[in-house]
Amino acid sequence: MKMPTFAAIDIGSNSVRLAIASVQQHRLKVLFEDREVTRLGASVFETGVISPEAMANTIKTLKRFQRSVQAHVVDKVRVVATSAVRDARNSEAFRAWVKSATGWTVEVISGLEEGRLIHLGIVNREPGAQGKCLLIDLGGGSCEVTVSDRGRIQQMVSLPLGAVRLQSDFLRVDPPGKEDIARLRKFIDRELGRAERKLGRPRVSLVIATSGTAAALAEASNALELGLESKGASVVSGSRAAKKVAVKRVKLLEAETPAVRKMADRLLKLNHAQRSAVVGIGPRRAEIIAGGAQVFAALLERMNLKGYRFSRMGLRDGVLAQMLADSDVRTSAHRTMEAERWEGVLEVCRRYGVDPRKAEPEREHCEQLFDQLRTVHHLPEEYRLWLQAAAMMQEVGKYMNHQGHHRHTQYIIAHSEIFGFSPVQRAIVAAIARYLGKSRPEPMDRPMRYVPVEEHGNVQKAVVLLRLAEALNQDRATAAVRLRTKVYPKRVILELIPARGGAELEQWALKKEAGYFREVLDRELLVEVV
Repeated sequence: MKMPTFAAIDIGSNSVRLAIASVQQHRLKVLFEDREVTRLGASVFETGVISPEAMANTIKTLKRFQRSVQAHVVDKVRVVATSAVRDARNSEAFRAWVKSATGWTVEVISGLEEGRLIHLGIVNREPGAQGKCLLIDLGGGSCEVTVSDRGRIQQMVSLPLGAVRLQSDFLRVDPPGKEDIARLRKFIDRELGRAERKLGRPRVSLVIATSGTAAALAEASNALELGLESKGASVVSGSRAAKKVAVKRVKLLEAETPAVRKMADRLLKLNHAQRSAVVGIGPRRAEIIAGGAQVFAALLERMNLKGYRFSRMGLRDGVLAQMLADSDVRTSAHRTMEAERWEGVLEVCRRYGVDPRKAEPEREHCEQLFDQLRTVHHLPEEYRLWLQAAAMMQEVGKYMNHQGHHRHTQYIIAHSEIFGFSPVQRAIVAAIARYLGKSRPEPMDRPMRYVPVEEHGNVQKAVVLLRLAEALNQDRATAAVRLRTKVYPKRVILELIPARGGAELEQWALKKEAGYFREVLDRELLVEVV
């Protein structure tokens, strides 16, 4: 059996990255990587729109990536975009151009989903990341800070502190003046204050930083730490001193907080040519590193951290890990993902006043119906989780209004940040939870417009199962009714084993669903109390 090959493309605010990997013995083996700096976010942070030039450069890069994808006979491609495309007013036009040029659908992910995916990539491949650690990913448009313990996300915050964004907003003069530097530091301090209020000052054994800014800053800081920089001059790339730094870099690229602060402040005093000459930075990184370096220095100091270790892992690795987890239930990434998804569902329940314990019987009936009626509904395996999630969250709309709460439920689920659920997956879960009243899913309904057309039939089947589970839980004051199913070629029999108080109400509610059951699943539904 041929193992699948995946491709992950990360359209960032500064660069576009490609990683292609094959699945071998339930693990990923990276076959090919590519990267191109396109500065997609530069115009967004100045004008609010992606410039035609940045679009064209990015499309050109994506076409080159497409040739690599075709050469490696990739089975599945996932393209994600981050801060710049999230913020741009013309993001729809850019996504349409990508679709026309490559056939790929660009998935715009939130800052928190970006952080979750980066975390997923790191904890599955980075040594030491399974303990209590802090992850910092400073990209072009945003900075995600995550507290992780034993491979699970504890807290996360996404901040508008990307290197390209800060350069565009505060550091337009080279080198910057005192007033610009003061405004930059004030803005960073304000945003880090918000992070501290949410994260506190976590006590961690390891700090892991990703992204090009982290790598360049660590190399430059090491040059200072080793005393290889003379007063008023930079260590020039290619020199003997630079080679000594490179030797240390190969062993382990780390940076200590005092050296990071010293280098960060020094970079603000240098012009572009001088920054370019610093070991590890180079001409392209020199254009944007000054603001990002200030973020690292301030963050490390504010949270009383000794320094950080650089990791090559990034968003593309997390996307690949997610693709592996979705396709192979035997992987550790799948277990991590399932745990994160379920915790996300429970968090939404708590936020909107739904007691998960009271929703649990309906979830269990959904699981039972899904498993025992597989030969009837033929739903894909992922609908098992989508159905259970809809069962848990189907009453969150009552937080807004008890009347017509199913409409409110659909809106809340579709627009909530739920770890591990993509916008399309949230739309599917929201649609399943929407149709528990008198209405039935129709292709032109607003909730169904956000569900891919090829999933409409599956959503209808899932709605039928959830309606049955709801009918089985009419009286939550007593113990739940137990259920047995019997499947025949032309009919399905549901046998109810009464709890305290009997099962007549549940039998009546289930019989009301017989017509819709027959319409969608093409079998008669019979209900018996035994």
